[in-house]
Amino acid sequence: MTDFFAGIPKLRYEGPDSTNPLAFRHYDPDEIVMGKRMEDHLRFAVAYWHSFAWEGGDPFGGQTFIRPWHPQDDMGRAKMKADVAFEMFDLLNVPFFCWHDADIRPEQGNFADNLSTLEEITDYIGEKMEGARTRLLWGTANMFSHRRWMAGASTNPDPDVFAFAAATVKSCMDATHKLGGANYVLWGGREGYETLLNTDLGQELDHMGRFLNMVVDYKHKIGFEGTILVEPKPQEPSKHQYDFDVASCIGFLRKYGLEKEVKLNIEQGHAILAGHSFEHELALAASEGMLGSIDMNRNDYQSGWDTDQFPNNTPEVALAYYHVLKSGGFTTGGTNFDAKLRRQSIDPEDLIAAHVGGMDICARGLKAAAAMIEDGGLEKALADRYAGWATPEAKAMLDSDLATIAQRVLDDGINPEPRSGRQEILENYVNRFV
Repeated sequence: MTDFFAGIPKLRYEGPDSTNPLAFRHYDPDEIVMGKRMEDHLRFAVAYWHSFAWEGGDPFGGQTFIRPWHPQDDMGRAKMKADVAFEMFDLLNVPFFCWHDADIRPEQGNFADNLSTLEEITDYIGEKMEGARTRLLWGTANMFSHRRWMAGASTNPDPDVFAFAAATVKSCMDATHKLGGANYVLWGGREGYETLLNTDLGQELDHMGRFLNMVVDYKHKIGFEGTILVEPKPQEPSKHQYDFDVASCIGFLRKYGLEKEVKLNIEQGHAILAGHSFEHELALAASEGMLGSIDMNRNDYQSGWDTDQFPNNTPEVALAYYHVLKSGGFTTGGTNFDAKLRRQSIDPEDLIAAHVGGMDICARGLKAAAAMIEDGGLEKALADRYAGWATPEAKAMLDSDLATIAQRVLDDGINPEPRSGRQEILENYVNRFV
């Protein structure tokens, strides 16, 4: 045991009237919601990168978090970081965690040594997992931080970088498989461009598509039963990223024959950067059968960048989980807190409190979403609005042609009057639950 969280007791559910900042007021893992334990609905995960690897810097200032495992430059500190991480998982009683390879092992500057340290820390984490209840939700490769990735990974103009990326992803898939991960994620932070003046769009997209097909092939080769997930984001760090939003990703996956093999990991903050709402992205992915998992956080609506704050908006979260539940809920996916402390929140207690608040907000949102589904008001409103399409005439029109339909409009004197969309009534309905 380390003493990083010394004095902080294991967290427990105390109910809505509790004033304890380090207790759950809404998240009761054993509460039954729509016939299922709350923990099994939400499937919470702690993000290794923001919670343990991030040092509190921003574009205008450096490190503010002074942790005993900083700087993260040797295996001794990497193992200390793992020790602290599993102590936090135990305090929060979370079922899952997630990592990038660069979060859990120090960068060595070459693939052979990166592989060696990744295998060493994977074995160490595996030993930690033997004595813990926390499992791995997903692993992924960081192919955006090191300077070798500055022009992309699978989309890089240098074939040697493509090769390095392939080797890196293989090693991370092996580590994820060894640790029993439920998913493997790819996020293309540098898979895009800064300027079209030096970019061959067609080649880069084809190479990215071929690379992802290699990932799927390797998944089947090693018998990995988890889900391959792609995470949309429009920009940052690249000016334009090819996995811009859910619609872009769906089109990409279909073009390269991957729509039956790959699902999406959707982040609230990335949806906002793309000019969408989180619920829009979730609803679209669900409508196409591609909703896999979510990264839960929020962005500051006054900022134009990805602030990765912990969620605190129950109405937004409720509508997000409404679409998750409508789609059947998570299978291999879950709710990963891709969220970080503010750089002035430097105490260990802040890290625990941030997760407590996020977990409580998600619990409130989940219960509100379940209540709306059980009440059925929104579904009834949808059925009423589209009822005309249930008639035989309307269904037959979809198998008809423009000339036949035009003649029917003339023969029957069709001249429709608009009907209310009832938006305010439906918004008021939602507010009854949140």
